Amino acid sequence: MSFSSIIAEDARAIQTRLDQSMAALSNEPVVQAMRYAALGGKRLRGFLVLESARMLGIAPQQAISAAAAVEALHAYSLVHDDMPCMDDDDLRRGQPTVHVKWNEATAVLAGDALQTLAFELLCDPALGSADARIELVKGLAQASGAEGMVLGQALDIAAETAQSPLTLDQITRLQNGKTGALICFSAQAGAIIARADPSPLRAYADCLGLAFQIADDILDVEGDATKTGKRVGKDADAGKATFVSLLGLDGAKARALDLVQQAEFHLRPYGERAQNLIAAAHFVISRES
Repeated sequence: MSFSSIIAEDARAIQTRLDQSMAALSNEPVVQAMRYAALGGKRLRGFLVLESARMLGIAPQQAISAAAAVEALHAYSLVHDDMPCMDDDDLRRGQPTVHVKWNEATAVLAGDALQTLAFELLCDPALGSADARIELVKGLAQASGAEGMVLGQALDIAAETAQSPLTLDQITRLQNGKTGALICFSAQAGAIIARADPSPLRAYADCLGLAFQIADDILDVEGDATKTGKRVGKDADAGKATFVSLLGLDGAKARALDLVQQAEFHLRPYGERAQNLIAAAHFVISRES
């Protein structure tokens, strides 16, 4: 199967698992908002969970709850990130953001509930031993908390009122938290389930996460809002320092490609089994959304 077919098939499986996890819930507005927020997207993070597991001999049906957990956590982060107190976006995946479609209070609560759903999904016995599940819970908590995604978001908000633009090192630290930490956990999840050494996957994902963010910065300059599903040109309008503003457009593209090549190198221990993860690395810098 081609990479595009595999990631699409995984996305459908993840959506099915998310739908199952919310099927027994009420139809209150907050639950409607949860379901709405959990629809669509590339499901790259969930794919990384499933593919890293497949590569290590773990069947997708055994790892699917971890993939769904990552996507529930990611959905929560987007709901909160879009709110007026943060990035203030009115469009996500080509649709009105949750606080626009409902209201700010519902958006906060829907995000909170998606976050807790993520950890409930990681309790699934299919994921393996209690030790494996505890390690998954700890890893996702660290990736999404005060030293991971939350820190990255806080640094991003602080940068908006900083006295001077961020340096390249500061932007890298910010994005390693805001975007990279969850990607890094996702790529290691298969190794955790398989009880294998996650070190090569961690090194791969460090490069992948940064390449992903550089590609996002490039899309903000060159992207088409009808394809990205969100507003473009926001960074320049806000005067934000980005990889593009510091490296230039060509320099940012070259840096992203270099990171993809480094990511490939870190997958060498897996040989041919890593072809889909290599394809994912190339996908993140060639995508249009």
